[in-house]
Amino acid sequence: MPRTITVHIQRQDTPDSAPYTQTFAVPYEKGLNITSVLQRIAADPVTIDGERVAPVAYDACCLEEVCGACSMVINGHVRQACSALVDALLEQEPEIRLQPMSKFPVNRDLFVDRSRLFKSLKRVKAWAPVEDYSDRGPGPGMLPKEQEEAYPLARCMSCGCCLEACPQFNDKIPFVGPHALGQTMLFNTIPHGQPLVVDRLDVMAASDGITACGNAQNCAKVCPKGVPLLQAIAWIGRKTTNHALRTALRR
Repeated sequence: MPRTITVHIQRQDTPDSAPYTQTFAVPYEKGLNITSVLQRIAADPVTIDGERVAPVAYDACCLEEVCGACSMVINGHVRQACSALVDALLEQEPEIRLQPMSKFPVNRDLFVDRSRLFKSLKRVKAWAPVEDYSDRGPGPGMLPKEQEEAYPLARCMSCGCCLEACPQFNDKIPFVGPHALGQTMLFNTIPHGQPLVVDRLDVMAASDGITACGNAQNCAKVCPKGVPLLQAIAWIGRKTTNHALRTALRR
């Protein structure tokens, strides 16, 4: 391994300014991840040319691949900075390149605005509705088999990796995104989400729902939690078709 790690970072000072690249040299330590590298740079933000600059802005929270906040493009692949190990990256390429996700507006440097992601979850009502917070006793139960089927979908951490990889998710197509498809299947199959099943299927039947999905399958390849998004796409396709037929017959 090298004595120093060369890190090229795409930076952007404001949402409206042009991006540029700065290069840093970080002393090599065994076991570093990309978040640790960014912390080392923040402690002494001097470029490889000796210029002292502002610390690199990035998003992070849990540091253990649970919150989904630290998504970025690392050596050309979208992934989590906290689980991207430097030793493994250097085995593939001699240097490290960091860029913000391209499907979201940049706030600054590697920190992007993921508001559209969360608006999609609101659109599909990805929650279990409650009338109030009074103690109403135990809720509806689930069989162990049902729990095992639902859990992989519940692993979604809203990181945005699937949206970065999806060719249908861009500023020209109003697609809710594969993460919203996965959460629609989750809440439409668990007992707690049943009151809003029809509302979610109405969204899936709209122009920005399942019909906007091109089935490129990139989402499943990059999902860091292995959420069964292809299963969700197929399931929602069937359910939405049946829902549309029933709606047409009622008219």
